[in-house]
Amino acid sequence: MHMHNGWRRAAMLAAVGALVLVARAWPGTAQSAPQADETPEQVVTRYLEALKKGDFGAAYDCMTAGMTQHKSRDAWAKEQQWSMQMSDAKIFDYHVYPGKVDGDNAHVPNILESQDKFLNQLGVQEHELYTLVRQDGRWKIDQQQLLEKPEQAKWFPPPAAK
Repeated sequence: MHMHNGWRRAAMLAAVGALVLVARAWPGTAQSAPQADETPEQVVTRYLEALKKGDFGAAYDCMTAGMTQHKSRDAWAKEQQWSMQMSDAKIFDYHVYPGKVDGDNAHVPNILESQDKFLNQLGVQEHELYTLVRQDGRWKIDQQQLLEKPEQAKWFPPPAAK
């Protein structure tokens, strides 16, 4: 895991904000929060799709309070939008792989294709691992980390772990 993961994450999130030219209404859709029957993979997909669209309110609803640093939905969303715009970040694509569930915890791998002007100028694929916890019967993202090459084979099928 990179020491600058928090920075990378902020820059990556900042990138998605560049796609948003006008501030959106943060409440998002009525269905923005994970549903009780959603799998961890579906929650990660919902989160990444929200970031790709620049719907930070919907992304916020997929995370634990710890993941959002206990900020309000509005404050976190505005911060992410600003951060994405500053780094000119863009999410091009993502591929969520089958995760592993252990009780009220789950780990879901993802390959992210994104670009920003600070940390991923070349648009290199990033192998991510999301940790989710079950809260009130719903899966929420509690941690996101980048996996180095030696760790990738544990979570990704052989063709994906390059």
